[in-house]
Amino acid sequence: MKKTNVHLRSLIENLKKKALKEKEDTWKRIADALSGPTRNKKVVNISKINHYSKENEIIVVPGKVLASGDLNHKITVAAYQFSKQAEEKININGKTMTIPELMEKNIKNQNTRILG
Repeated sequence: MKKTNVHLRSLIENLKKKALKEKEDTWKRIADALSGPTRNKKVVNISKINHYSKENEIIVVPGKVLASGDLNHKITVAAYQFSKQAEEKININGKTMTIPELMEKNIKNQNTRILG
């Protein structure tokens, strides 16, 4: 199945290229999760992020983050999409960014966890 969203296809290609270039499995895992069927798209609530994350960790959601729940520690959340309320809630204690922005930061698996 081929993705019709041009931006999503481009992101998946860039993630795979980065995975090959840096020999980093994290980027390939994110690309694989994004390239799956739309009906299997990952949706994660803030409560789940709060439960499975630690202070100052980077959480990657290869899907959409929704606003249900609260965040009680400082983290960075990178996702394909955020609901407006989720983005506002996370930015109170932490920081939000898109997956392309995370790619530019050039992390090396340091305190990084993929949820979804």
